[in-house]
This record gives sequence, C-alpha cells and structure tokens, in this order.
Amino acid sequence: MAFANNNPQLTSRALSVLRIVSAYLLIQHGTAKLLGFPHVAYFDGLQVLSLIGFAGILELFGGALLLVGLFTRPVSFVLSGLLAFAYFIGHASKGFVLSPMLNGGESAVLFCFVFLFMAAAGGGAWGIDALRASRQ
Repeated sequence: MAFANNNPQLTSRALSVLRIVSAYLLIQHGTAKLLGFPHVAYFDGLQVLSLIGFAGILELFGGALLLVGLFTRPVSFVLSGLLAFAYFIGHASKGFVLSPMLNGGESAVLFCFVFLFMAAAGGGAWGIDALRASRQ
C-alpha cells in the first residue's frame, strides 16, 4: 500500500498543507478581531490595546508569517503559547477545564497543539524557510 511506506517528501508536503490551512484559519481570527471581517459581534468595539486585541495582532501577523512559511518554528512556538493562554483565560474559566467541548475551547486547544507540533517539526517543503535552507 502506497500510504504505508515512509515517504519523507509526502510527509513534508502534508506538513506544508497543515501549516497553510492552519495559518489561513488563524488569520481569519485576527481579521475578525482587528478588521471586523468576518464579522463576529463579540468583537464589536474591540480595543486594539487589550488582551484580545493583542491576540488579534499575533493571529494576523503570525498567521501571515506561517502562511508563507517564514520563521515557522519560533512563530509557531509563540502562537502555541498564545492559544494555550487563550484557552485557560477565555475558555477554561467558563467550565470544566478538561472538557473543551463544553467550554467552547476546542479550536484553541487544537490550534495550540498543531502549532506546538510545527514548532518541533518545522513548516514542511513549501515555504520560505525551506527555500532559504535549500540555498545554504
């Protein structure tokens, strides 16, 4: 079976797809907070110089860096920490800590661990980091 074989090229490309899709989704969180698109009523009147505003800045600019695969490991590490913080500050306080499904924190937990994985594994074959590494 083709998928049963260890294929480093396929793995690296799949990691790139995970990075790109995750970055795209994270950017939407940032634009919702800072630019009002897509519109989320909760963010109406958001102050940029607030915890949620700062999170939006990190989501927008960190997401953009991840989208193009630049500084993937350090940016992913910072974003993983941001999402862990978001979970414990914004979601765990709403209910049972060990049940993100009940307190609305599923996406924060999932993003946190996806970015933690990328901090360890890198961004894959398709990105500026990979391009820079191949030229050295």
